[in-house]
Amino acid sequence: MKNRLMYCFTLTIMIALLIPGVTIAKQFKIGVTTIVAHPALEADQKGFEKALADAGVDATYDYQNAQGEMANAQAIAQKFDAEKVDLVHAIATPTAQAACKVIKKIPVVYSSVTDPVDAGLVKTMEADGANVTGVSDAWPVDRQIELYHEMLPAAKKWGTIYNAGDANSVKSISWTRDAMKKRGLEMVEVTISNSSEVYTAAQSLIGRVDAVYITSDNMAASAFGSITKVCDGNKIPLFAGNTDQVPQGAIAALGFEYFDVGYAAGKKAAMILKDGKNPGSVPSGLSEILKLHVNPKAAAKQGMKLDKKYIDKADKVIE
Repeated sequence: MKNRLMYCFTLTIMIALLIPGVTIAKQFKIGVTTIVAHPALEADQKGFEKALADAGVDATYDYQNAQGEMANAQAIAQKFDAEKVDLVHAIATPTAQAACKVIKKIPVVYSSVTDPVDAGLVKTMEADGANVTGVSDAWPVDRQIELYHEMLPAAKKWGTIYNAGDANSVKSISWTRDAMKKRGLEMVEVTISNSSEVYTAAQSLIGRVDAVYITSDNMAASAFGSITKVCDGNKIPLFAGNTDQVPQGAIAALGFEYFDVGYAAGKKAAMILKDGKNPGSVPSGLSEILKLHVNPKAAAKQGMKLDKKYIDKADKVIE
């Protein structure tokens, strides 16, 4: 019986191959590499998968987490290269850098990278001609600082926490410094090298700042609850640029949803896998849909009354 079923299956395949216009859909294997696990990057991957599903691409995924270590990111890239996966989705700057350094023949689609050109992933945001394309999550930092300063004009010293070893974070911090300086504000910076240092870093800001702003730093994001705990306990208003952090205790975030970032990257992956486009012919892109999320209860815990006008104009209010 087993041999008969195998014969029938083989015959079906042969007939399908002989009939003009009949093709058998391929199932693609996609390697996913991320620097750490946190809600924004997980939402990115969900958006990526939804875009491919919507495009009719059948795919399986090999999920790998570098746990914040560049050595792990390098090893993951080498694994995907050796296995000759059909495409690599590299989420966040460090893992994207590792993937692009190691993988030269397999398509790499990056996402959640602030400055792909500065990070050395592509030479230009236009069609690069290599095996890499993707979507930047560059935050509208100047607009964020403008809004948060408007919400809390009494705050003159703003604290922040970031990983100085992450090119993505360093670039965001440079933009934040410029935005703060432009408005006559002072920024107190605390650097970390792993997520276990976030709580201590947050505690070091007590008594030194009037408010806290967390930029697009993956290590700080992965331990955002620690920052919230310190800010709640010491009445320090906390703001973010990532809307996913508002339910976690930030008062407000003017930004985009990372599902949309991943979805945009997934559309580029579909162009490569389904339409047969060379990744080097697909321009990199930016996320442009901005939304305001606010959390009045977080504001109350942190000693700030959120003006009703911001609640009224918010795209989402966390109750």
